[in-house]
Amino acid sequence: MTSTWRNPLLLGLTVVVGLVAFGWPFVVQPGSTLANHEHGSDASLFFLLLMVLMAAATLADLASGGMDAKTVAVLGVLAAAGAALRVFSAGTVGLEPMFFLLVIAGRALGPVRAFTLGAITMLASAFLTAGVGPWTPFQMIGAGWVALGAALLPKVGERGERWLLASYGMVAGLAYGALLNLWFWPFAAIGMAAGTEYVPGGGLATNLAHYAVFYVTTSLLWDLPRGLLTGVLTLVAARPLLRALRRSLRVARFDAVATFEPAEEAR
Repeated sequence: MTSTWRNPLLLGLTVVVGLVAFGWPFVVQPGSTLANHEHGSDASLFFLLLMVLMAAATLADLASGGMDAKTVAVLGVLAAAGAALRVFSAGTVGLEPMFFLLVIAGRALGPVRAFTLGAITMLASAFLTAGVGPWTPFQMIGAGWVALGAALLPKVGERGERWLLASYGMVAGLAYGALLNLWFWPFAAIGMAAGTEYVPGGGLATNLAHYAVFYVTTSLLWDLPRGLLTGVLTLVAARPLLRALRRSLRVARFDAVATFEPAEEAR
């Protein structure tokens, strides 16, 4: 009998890895060696953990019957399309149309596959743009969370779903930028204004306040175009793309059992 607890467990472990990767500056204690380290070896460690957990989650999904060969093909096509969208934009003034695809596809795919799609799309785009570096695993986690969040939104009607996803896309575009800054912010002390720098071991309240000022003064204007573009494109494309994806995923189920019901008698 196939167990159903593996997927949420592996997804939860992946989320924990991301929380540690991004959140450590706010919880380290004074005098900790973490307070003064840089992302040298830990970036490769996070990347390795992320790839192992995603592979395990995908295998568990295959074993449980939640994914088949055609579903894998759909994931591959979506990841390639998302990577191409990122290459075309090159992050110009924060305009990254890739994220609307992650929001809509994540909604249709479900949590495990949504996170996998976001992470793989970002990895593929990094290779296409020669942008692989210590920031890559953090970008993968951030993009995976964008798609995962769309999958976890509450169920609503078709009309409401379109607006829900558009609103989420706008917020996610901002949140992605705020999250990604954390991979370098603790080490970017040179040239930073007072009150925006990371204070090693300074405590949660101090570093949250400093980071909020840093984000508003340096990153917000870059992230606003991403959020607005994601929201607008999601609003325009959500209905037809969701229908196409859901139809493809239904067609991909080979083990569906056909049922026949007697036709109603003519009156």
